[in-house]
Amino acid sequence: MTYVSSFYHAFSGAQKAETAANRICKVLAVNQENEHLMEDYERLASDLLEWIRRTIPWLEDRVPQKTIQEMQQKLEDFRDYRRVHKPPKVQEKCQLEINFNTLQTKLRLSNRPAFMPSEGRMVSDINNGWQHLEQAEKGYEEWLLNEIRRLERLDHLAEKFRQKASIHEAWTDGKEAMLRQRDYETATLADIRALIRKHEAFESDLAAHQDRVEQIAAIAQELNELDYYDSHNVNTRCQKICDQWDALGSLTHSRREALEKTEKQLETIDQLHLEYAKQAAPFNNWMESAMEDLQDMFIVHTIEEIEGLISAHDQFKSTLPDADREREAILAIHKEAQRIAESNHIKLSGSNPYTTVTPQIINSKWEKVQQLVPKRDHALLEEQSKQQSNEHLRRQFASQANVVGPWIQTKMEEIGRISIEMHGTLEDQLSHLKQYERSIVDYKPNLDLLEQQHQLIQEALIFDNKHTNYTMEHIRVGWEQLLTTIARTINEVENQILTRDAKGISQEQMQEFRASFNHFDSMDSDDFRALLISTGYSLGDAEFNRIMSVVDPNHSGLVTFQAFIDFMSRETTDTDTADQVIASFKVLAGDKNYITAEELRRELPPDQAEYCIARMSFSTACTARAT
Repeated sequence: MTYVSSFYHAFSGAQKAETAANRICKVLAVNQENEHLMEDYERLASDLLEWIRRTIPWLEDRVPQKTIQEMQQKLEDFRDYRRVHKPPKVQEKCQLEINFNTLQTKLRLSNRPAFMPSEGRMVSDINNGWQHLEQAEKGYEEWLLNEIRRLERLDHLAEKFRQKASIHEAWTDGKEAMLRQRDYETATLADIRALIRKHEAFESDLAAHQDRVEQIAAIAQELNELDYYDSHNVNTRCQKICDQWDALGSLTHSRREALEKTEKQLETIDQLHLEYAKQAAPFNNWMESAMEDLQDMFIVHTIEEIEGLISAHDQFKSTLPDADREREAILAIHKEAQRIAESNHIKLSGSNPYTTVTPQIINSKWEKVQQLVPKRDHALLEEQSKQQSNEHLRRQFASQANVVGPWIQTKMEEIGRISIEMHGTLEDQLSHLKQYERSIVDYKPNLDLLEQQHQLIQEALIFDNKHTNYTMEHIRVGWEQLLTTIARTINEVENQILTRDAKGISQEQMQEFRASFNHFDSMDSDDFRALLISTGYSLGDAEFNRIMSVVDPNHSGLVTFQAFIDFMSRETTDTDTADQVIASFKVLAGDKNYITAEELRRELPPDQAEYCIARMSFSTACTARAT
């Protein structure tokens, strides 16, 4: 009996030592894993925040360029950022949040304090930085598109200014010299009368050109207001035209006064020449205006706009037969004047004394108009084809977006419903969610197709789409939210499994916890207090505040489902408390209040023994207090 008793006590002590060693190994393994997770979080958070810090200044750079090509290069760089640089960072952000949630769950399960990242690396800091990044990204894209529209408008106005200025300068060439002539001083009475009529025709022509000068000045003013990069040369040229126009007005007035002073009654008046001049001048101006319109650049963005231009052009073409009859009538006046002069043996000069617009000029400009009409037809038809192609791109994108957008919204609603209902075991729920995740990932080609269609729309510089309310930005945000939501939901179920296995919670208890939690849309402190009271707790303010500090360490005012499960499980199950760990050390130390490094190395695995020794304070006698 003595031998049997000795063996019993020996084996009993060995079993206690083995149990104590296993418990310490478990605690140390958890600590090691948690520290690795903390280091990984700090590293990933630092890298992501540094990338955001570098990217935001680039997106906030609003220095405008002088040409469309330079701005389009900026737009292409922005598209490369969207396609190449940003997607990996979105994945890093999602993975960082998952790692953080997993770490917090493990810390709660091992009764360790919640992990508080170093200052500036909180999840909220990352979310704030990310939100700032997306705001800067949105503003940068809007600025790029507005700048391209502005530069297009500037190029169009500048070309229009140059065309009108060139036509006006060609018209004014030699006019000042003509008005400064003093030929009336040596002219005969007949010559004076002819000069008066010629001056009247010129004044008519001058008045007809007043609108063009005003248009030139208005275009120059608009270019200044739009900050055109070559405004200095435009202003110089416009000022020269205006100064010359004022000089022409002054010279015209002075010459008329001089002619009227010397004017006497003429014996004969060439009514036909005068009539020709009066009709030829406005007709000539009409042809010049028609040529300007036919050569005018146009910028359209919709089929309706180009069809409006085509309609206006068709209406202009319908007036050409009447214009041709007017041209024939004007030329008939000139022919009649020549016939009368010949029949009366009147020697005429080679040109009409009242106008510089000759029949040759009229015929030449008329031929030019006839040549420009089909060219304009071709340009309008090309633009119409382009707008039809753009409309096809709009409809193609809208057709795909109107499928993908509702699909994402439906999946979001289904995930929300799954996370609330949670039928079956946690493993079944996890398997179901992962199958759901795979189906979402398998849908990615549809999003890629939509991105390709959006790229074609961007390259075609299409800025609006009336066929859908979804933009590519909305689709991207919805897709990112969908991936984040399914990943977060899977992570929550995995954490619940960890909690259940660690705490020994049954499936029925887990479902009961979920049913109690789902009774509230979101559980704040008042809801949590009501739930505790309903389950039999008698709480004072101090005790409730202590419990809230455990389930809500961040003082957000809300209780998460995971924190709720942790609290309920602690109320019903046993955990490795500090006293139990100290008692385990005492067992290994032979019931002493201290333990030596040799005893730790003898009882624990080598790596965990060294890990424990490195974190204990040993005296010169190589012993450590159990506390």
